[in-house]
Amino acid sequence: MSFQDSNALESQPTAWRRDDDPEYADDPEFNRFTTDLSDKLFSLTANISRLSNQVALLGTKRETDRVRERVQDLLEETSNGFKEVGEGLKKVQAWHDLGPSQKFTQGKLNQEFKASLTEFQVLQRQALEKQRASATAARTALEDGGGERQEHTGGQQQQQQQQQEQLRLADQSEVDFQESLIIERESEIRNIEQSVGELNELFRDVAHMVHEQGQSLDIISDNVTSTRDDTRGADRELRTASRHQRNARNKACCLLLILAVVLTVVILAVVLG
Repeated sequence: MSFQDSNALESQPTAWRRDDDPEYADDPEFNRFTTDLSDKLFSLTANISRLSNQVALLGTKRETDRVRERVQDLLEETSNGFKEVGEGLKKVQAWHDLGPSQKFTQGKLNQEFKASLTEFQVLQRQALEKQRASATAARTALEDGGGERQEHTGGQQQQQQQQQEQLRLADQSEVDFQESLIIERESEIRNIEQSVGELNELFRDVAHMVHEQGQSLDIISDNVTSTRDDTRGADRELRTASRHQRNARNKACCLLLILAVVLTVVILAVVLG
């Protein structure tokens, strides 16, 4: 469907709407619902922009616990937002008695949702890969550090055992703390993986809706094009009929004029004779 056809389709109900025709009557509830979905989708787009900036910091010297926390919060918030909007789009898809402009709005929302979700899924995968690499590196460093401390402790003299025991306990506390951080990060990774799977399923549903909506819009576009061609054809026929009617009137006027002249000549001949 071309851009011109889309514009014609969007403006079509305004020109054709009749108060007694429910097919083209405004549906305030539909308008409010789709406007709310559009606003939520705009907010998700803003989240994606912020998330992109934070994901870019992962794996760099600027990565901090605060950065990872913001990434996790944005991932969770945006993922839940997409699920909510996706459920709303399913309701819009099942809406009854939609006019052409409402179907256009329906298809436009589906397309925008699909594009934004695709962009978010790319960031999801990037964050997941960087989180996995970071967690793997942290666990490797922790295990290597633990082995070195154990060898160092084994070579101490008897008179330093008490001091080393205190150091070992302090080191163990640090190890336990780092272990808890790694476990927490691995839990976050599992949450991201679960969200990726759920959004993949949602993406397939929306892609199916977009495909169906595309077929519907193609049919409507064909009807719009056919109606436009028929209207142009009717206009040409009306212009031709009008031209023929003018020619017929001109011929009739000429005949009447000739008849009047002949009649005048006859009358004058009679009177003079």
